[in-house]
Amino acid sequence: MKYQIYTARNYKKMSCIDKISKEHQRDIDVVATVLPFKTNNYVVEELIDWDNYKEDPIFVLNFPQKGMLKAEHYEKMARLLDEGADAATIKEEANKIRHQLNPHPAGQSSNVPEINGQKLKGAQHKYDETMLFFPTQGQTCHAYCTFCFRWPQFTGMDDLKFAMKEVDGIIEYIRKHTEITDLLITGGDPMVMKANVLDAYISKILDANIPHLKNIRIGSKSLAFWPYKYLTDSDAEETLNIFKKVTQAGKTLAYMAHFNHPKELETEAVQEAIKKIHNTGAQIRTQSPLLNNINGKAEIWADMWIKQVKLGLIPYYMFIARDTGAQEYFGVTLENAWEIFKVAYTKVSGIARTVRGPSMSCTPGKVKVNGVTTINNEKVFVLEFIQGRNSDWVNIPFFAKYNPDALWMDDLEPAFGKEKFFFTDELNKILKSGKGN
Repeated sequence: MKYQIYTARNYKKMSCIDKISKEHQRDIDVVATVLPFKTNNYVVEELIDWDNYKEDPIFVLNFPQKGMLKAEHYEKMARLLDEGADAATIKEEANKIRHQLNPHPAGQSSNVPEINGQKLKGAQHKYDETMLFFPTQGQTCHAYCTFCFRWPQFTGMDDLKFAMKEVDGIIEYIRKHTEITDLLITGGDPMVMKANVLDAYISKILDANIPHLKNIRIGSKSLAFWPYKYLTDSDAEETLNIFKKVTQAGKTLAYMAHFNHPKELETEAVQEAIKKIHNTGAQIRTQSPLLNNINGKAEIWADMWIKQVKLGLIPYYMFIARDTGAQEYFGVTLENAWEIFKVAYTKVSGIARTVRGPSMSCTPGKVKVNGVTTINNEKVFVLEFIQGRNSDWVNIPFFAKYNPDALWMDDLEPAFGKEKFFFTDELNKILKSGKGN
């Protein structure tokens, strides 16, 4: 299949455009002035049920919906379009709205590491063991998820973008930080890069021969949105050989695959691509946020985990939708998230129970919601860290006042009359230091 991109500029050229009502097309036009919109012919032709597109989860996952903007923001941008405002005016107003949507959730701007007094702006180091690397050539995707918490990467707001062209600083930083065992190459999507570009990064990392660097992870949505990357693209075989190079060098290659709905696992193309990646010796682990309007039911998650295990994938994380972008549209309350996870977890066998969640990747770390209970006549959330800015916080139970409307960590207060959570003082010191780790 030849790759064809559709964006706000050309999506009306799709052969199925007559399936989308004029009213819905207007919603796409308006919302896409603020939130990024990009899809491709594989998604459009093989994943979406156009006879029921309004309810189709993949359509909602790719095409902007009216409810993704607040009413006042929608009306402002609609008015500018109706008035024929020029591109500069539309961008200026869109940027004002974007800055209100928490473009750097979870304290991302506090995660930037330093080496020799220089900030590595294309990297993050939040947790001791894992460093994130954002290669410049990987700062786009084959298609954009409408919920994406890294949406600022795709809006042209350069001050909100993580990207780095050279890997030398990354290697030097890892050498000096022996606690780092994992390098996560992310984006955007690093698998949009041509094989020769990816190989230049990977080869340099492997040639550095850093003994404490055990695992290389690649975070990618390409299996779900463009499996032909590994099948028929001109550099498909070369890409797979890069994966082999990593595993043959004695490193674990963990492909962190983003699957948001079982439909993404059902095509022949994705199933064949999974086999080819497995044949390189790589692991494939799966993760997704819990999303209202897309996968907000326990049955969907159980089905997805069962299908993943059948295909040899390892269920890894259920995340809670981050407090950014269109969170109000996608958000599920913490209590409901726990209920959905609990029910789905009971419907799968032990080999699917590798999955963890529901987890919030928030400023202090990855906080798991373990449940709702009553202690000393007080109803509370039971929480714990899966990862923390200080690893000593991990696996320590703590409690928050019950709040039925809570969508995120910032909506919670300490239980039992305490003024602050056990980690608050140390977290403030870490953030005030301005250092990534």
